[in-house]
Amino acid sequence: MPAPRMSSTPLPGIGVRYDLTTREHRRLSVVAHRDGNRSFSAYRRDDPDECALSLKLTAGETEALIDALMPSHHSPNLLSTTDLGLVAERVELTSTSHWNGRVLGETRMRTETGVSIVAVLRRADAIPSPGPDFRLAGGDTLIVIGTREGVDAAAAILGRE
Repeated sequence: MPAPRMSSTPLPGIGVRYDLTTREHRRLSVVAHRDGNRSFSAYRRDDPDECALSLKLTAGETEALIDALMPSHHSPNLLSTTDLGLVAERVELTSTSHWNGRVLGETRMRTETGVSIVAVLRRADAIPSPGPDFRLAGGDTLIVIGTREGVDAAAAILGRE
């Protein structure tokens, strides 16, 4: 099978466009915008200049898609939480969140949902096992683990404005 053909083109003031031609001779394009967002386009097989699909993805949606395409949890050395009926997800805390500036214990997360917050990602830092006195900030990404229902409830609580 021949290697896929990939090229990149700088787009001054915008970002970089990546073009891929698949083994089936389909053209895909991704524009990586400077703000972290992405634009994804797929072109028609019968007319490679005509766009058949175009999607705009936020940085968070892009991360989720990357995780689906290249899941890090498929390492044989890691325990798969899905085998245990658990899920792990990233939940972003917005700057307008009710919890911005409050301590983690005030959320009563484990009591209300049964989930555990196993880490907080803040800018370039990872804070493992934050305690109840850990002060949350807008832009934090919380790594939560629990049942599907618990994680959904945690996301709803953390999304409160």
